[in-house]
Amino acid sequence: MSMLYGFLVLTVFFIAGEAVRVLLALPVSGGVIGMILLTLLLMGKGTISDSLAGASQALISVLVLLIMPGVVGVFFVVGEFAGQWLAIGVALGVGTLLSVLTTLWLMKRFGGREVGGHE
Repeated sequence: MSMLYGFLVLTVFFIAGEAVRVLLALPVSGGVIGMILLTLLLMGKGTISDSLAGASQALISVLVLLIMPGVVGVFFVVGEFAGQWLAIGVALGVGTLLSVLTTLWLMKRFGGREVGGHE
């Protein structure tokens, strides 16, 4: 029952994100907006419930399945990208580099001390 509550919380924030997207006509996925809202709430609260953590862990294990529809969708519009491969390649390369650097910075900034007292 606990995991079901966690999925309910995630679903509510997904729907809230979709509502914000439609109301404000934002060009961003409702799921992304919902996760930003959830992140802000959890940052303010300072803790994550066991049910939400359990549901999130279950979804992380099938993350590839959640990403797959977007990847398959690109296959059907590949003709629209003709002549844009250099720009796409540069955007993917720079985006990946910035993502990795941001992740490393956040881990260094907010990561606790390692076991044994070393930083």
